[in-house]
Amino acid sequence: MKRYTSKTLVLEVLLILAALLFVSPIYVMINVALKSTTNTADPIAPALPPTFDNFALAWTDAHLGNALVNTTVITVLSIAIVVVVSAFAGYAIARLTSRFSRGSFVLFQLGLLLPFQLATIPLYQAMLNLGLLGTVWSLVLYYSGLLLPFSVFLYTSFIRALPKEYEEAAEVDGAGPVRTFFAIVFPMMRAVTGTVIILNSVSVWNDFFTPRLYLAGSGVETVTVALYSYVGQYSTQWPLIFGGLIIASLPILVMFFILQKKVIEGFAGGLKG
Repeated sequence: MKRYTSKTLVLEVLLILAALLFVSPIYVMINVALKSTTNTADPIAPALPPTFDNFALAWTDAHLGNALVNTTVITVLSIAIVVVVSAFAGYAIARLTSRFSRGSFVLFQLGLLLPFQLATIPLYQAMLNLGLLGTVWSLVLYYSGLLLPFSVFLYTSFIRALPKEYEEAAEVDGAGPVRTFFAIVFPMMRAVTGTVIILNSVSVWNDFFTPRLYLAGSGVETVTVALYSYVGQYSTQWPLIFGGLIIASLPILVMFFILQKKVIEGFAGGLKG
């Protein structure tokens, strides 16, 4: 049995302080969301009396319902494309031993090194020429390409750690590569698929710059762009913004709690591979 020492006490105090540091932004967000729009001078002071009007106002005035639908459509379509394409690419790269597969993996990883800001103007011009500006398809196409490198890296690393015996047995039974992938390999990749879904979904859901650029003036808004309407030149309605942020955070939080075990397993498997 270990003794409780002064070193243990110091570690506990440090952990408690670290926990308070991480929780403090959440406290401020909830506290300000419960305040009236005229009582935001001190975000730390408790909201007394609390009000829930900000949540209703954010939902109606910012058209948050429509924004949530648009954001959900963009996120689901983008992640579906990323999962299918990156899973196929990762499987081919991991199992083929040709120079082409190794070169393809290197090219995908170069996508992790290049900042997307370098391509902002060319991509905007390309979307304009394709007639996609102001539609959700411009964002779906953009996110699908942006998120592929990291997803391919995770899938490739995870598949390399999987045993080949099941695939060889399926091949002996006459199954082709596509059937083997869907019947054998893809079901074994549930952990890394959960990781790809949640990490990329958070990235798409929280993005502000790209929807603001591609959907400007179209009437189609994502959650982040809709809440930006409360930011003015001379004043900002923080209670309404934080109330809307809490509402917008709920879907992604539910998804994370459902997939959190898969996220940890998948990310560990990718690193190990």
